[in-house]
Amino acid sequence: MSHHLPDTRIPAPCIVNTGIIVNKLDMRRLLADLGRVHYIYTHGDQLLSEGEGDVMEVFANPQRSTLVANKALYLNVLSFDYLELKQSPQQETYLDLMQEGVCLRLVPHSTPLQERRDRSLNVSAIEAMMEQVLSARWDAEIDDDSSDSF
Repeated sequence: MSHHLPDTRIPAPCIVNTGIIVNKLDMRRLLADLGRVHYIYTHGDQLLSEGEGDVMEVFANPQRSTLVANKALYLNVLSFDYLELKQSPQQETYLDLMQEGVCLRLVPHSTPLQERRDRSLNVSAIEAMMEQVLSARWDAEIDDDSSDSF
């Protein structure tokens, strides 16, 4: 006798501005778009640290730590049980990374679209600079070649 269970699939969650994320890949995707943030590190109601910094790297590695130092944040999603999205009274979304009563709150200073635009502008500026450097080098080489013929 075989027992057949109905083929019911539970849809993936849809989280809009508020909710709890436990999937590490989803956490990583949300955190990867952050740039400059205000961070607040608390244990229960006790403030442990607070400051400004840039999210430099987001990763999932059981042998690496989450680090916050020198205005840089290196976030390991495996350092946290879950991420909770919340909204301020001004309707601005912020992220609470939670681990056994400890909270690392991240308040973004920009949107993901602004961050992408800034990154692409930086890449464009670097490319333009490299073009100028190479052009100047070629000009110098041409000048050296023409002065050798005298």
